[in-house]
Amino acid sequence: MSDLSMLMDMGFDKSQAERALQVTGNKGVEPAMEWLLAHADVNEPIPQETFSDGEKSEGLQTQMEITESENDDHNEAVKVLDEELAAQAKSLKCDECNKKFRTDSEVEFHAVKTGHQSFSESSEEIKPLSEEEKKEQIKKLETIIKQRRAEREEQEKKEALEKEISRRKTGQEITQVRQKMQEEEMKQLAEAKRREKLEAKQARQRVLEQIERDKQARREKFNMPNPNPPATSPSEPPKAIVTPATPIENYDQTRIQVRLMNGECLTHSFSPNEELAAVRLFVQMNRSGDPTPFSLMTNFPKKVFTEEDMNTPLSKLGLVPSAVLIVCKPQ
Repeated sequence: MSDLSMLMDMGFDKSQAERALQVTGNKGVEPAMEWLLAHADVNEPIPQETFSDGEKSEGLQTQMEITESENDDHNEAVKVLDEELAAQAKSLKCDECNKKFRTDSEVEFHAVKTGHQSFSESSEEIKPLSEEEKKEQIKKLETIIKQRRAEREEQEKKEALEKEISRRKTGQEITQVRQKMQEEEMKQLAEAKRREKLEAKQARQRVLEQIERDKQARREKFNMPNPNPPATSPSEPPKAIVTPATPIENYDQTRIQVRLMNGECLTHSFSPNEELAAVRLFVQMNRSGDPTPFSLMTNFPKKVFTEEDMNTPLSKLGLVPSAVLIVCKPQ
């Protein structure tokens, strides 16, 4: 049913309804009806009660709002009915059944119901409504107004509920995504730490293996016995190791103290037959990550060791049974 038909069903004249819809921009029945009521000829005062400042409590305000709403509905219905009766000076008549009608909406309803198509204007006025009929019409209009208002409030509540549900759902999705991102970040950090520990362990293992290889190479070069010979099975007799005659040393180890440029001291025991390169390698591994090149020297007597001295055993350099070496800048 169109807005025009609904206004006409409420008792408004067709021309007035069209005018109201046009003025309100065809925004619906309620704006048009409010415009019609605001421009009605009959303006009955709305009874209002006055309250002192001390009587304006919450319960009284609520009751007053309900009373005013009911009075508004009643006055709107009265205005609509009075305007309809005042605006119509003549009636419409069905030429087929001679039935008279007040409004175009009644004519359209009669045409749909009976199939009659011939209508004309009549100079005869329809008998005014009695008080009972007028009250009945007012009740119908009040019912329509209340129904429209209830539908609008219900629609507003429904829209508000849908918005709240959508807001909560969006909030939950955002929280889940944030938690998932945090979990992924923690996993990545744990994996990175694990890789760092593994790489550090592998680096230490490579350094130890390199030291062991260097020691083994020095033993082979100077035909030195292995201090940790491999275990042999009892069934196999141990193989005799033939080594060239070497001079008998009075000491089986020498204690070397190395003084670094930052004031720290490193102390370690070496075999008298180990080369000075073993001492330099020991210093390189324990200098706290200092990569700068350096040389080794003695203070008494002062001597700076060269690259040729690195391949000389400690016993031949006079560093047995103990010695103090100083780390200095390369010469």
